[in-house]
This record gives sequence, C-alpha cells and structure tokens, in this order.
Amino acid sequence: MNETIKTQLNHRSIRQFTTEKITDSTIDLLVDVARHTATSNFLQAYSIICLESKEKKEKLAKICNQPYVAQASHIFIFIADQYRNQQIAKEHHQDTAILHNMERYMSASTDAILAAQNVNLAAESIGLGTVFLGSILNDNQAVIDLLDLPELTFAVLGLAMGYPDQEPQLKPRLKKDVMFHKETYKRFDNYTKELVDYDASVTEYYDLRDTSKRVDSFTNQVSQSMNRKPLKRMRAKEDIESQGFMTK
Repeated sequence: MNETIKTQLNHRSIRQFTTEKITDSTIDLLVDVARHTATSNFLQAYSIICLESKEKKEKLAKICNQPYVAQASHIFIFIADQYRNQQIAKEHHQDTAILHNMERYMSASTDAILAAQNVNLAAESIGLGTVFLGSILNDNQAVIDLLDLPELTFAVLGLAMGYPDQEPQLKPRLKKDVMFHKETYKRFDNYTKELVDYDASVTEYYDLRDTSKRVDSFTNQVSQSMNRKPLKRMRAKEDIESQGFMTK
C-alpha cells in the first residue's frame, strides 16, 4: 500500500473549514491535475468554474441548501462542455448537430466527473478537506444563471475545498460481496438479509456521529430514498435538454 492508496482509503467528506484560504498557486496546481485527467477521444469536453467570492458562494449555498458551502475557501464547479468544441467546429465550417446527441452529453459529463475525482484526490493528498456537491442539481436553472452558462454546457458536479476544521469518522462502505462481480452480475435472493451486518455498522456510525439525529440503517435509507422526489431535481432531463443536449 502506497501513500496514494492510503489517501483514497481515508476519504471522508469535510463540511467544516477553517478561515485559511487556499493559495493561488495551489489552485493552479489542482487545475493542472484536472487538465491531465483522461478524456474521451481527447476532446476535453469539460470546463471548471471556480467560485471564490463570498457573494457567489453564498448564492450557491442557498441553491444547495447547505450553509457550510459558503464557508469553503474555493468551490470548483465541473461543467460538461460541448460549447467550446461547437465553436471550434463552426470555425472550421463543420456541421455540429452531433453535439446535441445524448452520447456527446454522456462523454462530456464523464470527462467532467473524471476530472472532479482527480482533483479531489490531489486536494486530499496535500491536506485539504473536500466535499462533493451533488446538491448543485437542486435548481439547475439557478446554477445556469449564476454561472452564466451558454448552450451545450451543464453543471454536473461541485467540489467545495478548504482546510479542514473537523475530523469525522470514516463512513462504513458496502461489503465487497454485493458490489464486486466477476464475469457476470451476481444477484442475491434477499439483499436486506445479506446486508444485516452492514446495516448494524451503519446504524452504529450514525449513532456515534451525532446522537441527536435519528439512527438509521443503509437498507432503510435506500428504501426511504424512493419517496424523495424534489420537483426541480425531477426535471433534470428537461433542464439538460434546455441547454441543447440530448435533443437529437
């Protein structure tokens, strides 16, 4: 086991940050890490928008409904970006209709997500605390307006970063038997029964983390998640289409 793997196995989300700011040189280094991430067909169909101003971070925190977002030193928003390649192709007098196909959205969003994970690992390896922000999807139009996104771009994922002001426990993960398959997909007759020990460890984790909150198990969380249907998040497909993706 090397230091990189130790960092990966020690991953935890940080939601409390000190007031110390990340330096410009460190931000530049993280951007360079993103730039060297693998990308589909070398099209590099993603961009990063960095939020540092108090005003922008507070607006994003309201969209995310997570006040701690505003306390981060910097926030990277990873953008699926076919706008840049559309403009390049037009400048070379090419038809760009293919960019509206679902496949091109998928490749762009994959590029963005790969870059996000690469940056996250790099940030953690130099002592920064991070938390991914899937909550930017709470209101896609508000994010589009906040970032002034053009057509053929879409904010896929956020990453808040800063110097950690907490050291949370490691969250227990699914056991290998139910998520790692060889050759074909393995099915279980009763997943709840198969995960009874894991449910117990998750319940203990939440109990130790914060005794004022409801103790919960993993299988119950999965089951109850079927009832979460926030109106704006349920229209993600329409929001992506409104940006010009997946329309052909």
